[in-house]
This record gives sequence, structure tokens and C-alpha cells, in this order.
Amino acid sequence: MKMKTEKIKGRNINIKKDDMVVVITGKYKAKTGKVLRALPQKNKVVVEGVNIITKHTKPSMTNTRGGMIKKEAPIFRDKVMLYCQTCKKGVKIEHQLLEDGKKVRVCKHCKEQFDK
Repeated sequence: MKMKTEKIKGRNINIKKDDMVVVITGKYKAKTGKVLRALPQKNKVVVEGVNIITKHTKPSMTNTRGGMIKKEAPIFRDKVMLYCQTCKKGVKIEHQLLEDGKKVRVCKHCKEQFDK
């Protein structure tokens, strides 16, 4: 009996590029960093200074020496929380509508807006 799998087109992950996040589990727990890329199709984010991998490269026309390159790899979105500057910790968010009809992300504790 075959199981039917559905493709997920994209997810709303509530974390965007240039957000400050804190890692809540794993090897890099309690480390904060800026989101370099958000990958909603894979439910992952790339955070600056977190999940560093070493990639071995061969010499080529663009990279004549080759060698080892250190770079950030994606981590699951479930392992990070948005970092609130006033609360100084990772926080849950809620969405609010402004008077002009714009939807913004807001800290649940101090009510500070993440979207300026």
C-alpha cells in the first residue's frame, strides 16, 4: 500500500532576513545572530555565526588555490526564536493590525514592534 505525500509549497515562518534571533537548542544554544537568509520552503534559516561547516574545494579558475572554506549552513526554524532587544531574550510573537491596515509582528511581553 503506497502512502500519498503532499508537497508543501511554502510556509509562513515569521522570521525574515535581518532579524535578530537566539538559538534555543543544540550545539549553539543561547547564541544570538542575524538571519542571513530565510528558506520557507525547507522550513530553515541561515544565521550568522551559527552552524559553521567546513567545505573542501578544488582549485578552479575562480579559486586558484582551493582549500577549506568555512561558512554557515541552514538550521531548522524550530531551533530559533526572535530576540527582543528590550526583553534581552528570545520571545514569542503575535500579530497586530495598525490603524493604516498594516500587519506587524509584536513581542508578547513588552509589545515592541519588530517590523519598523
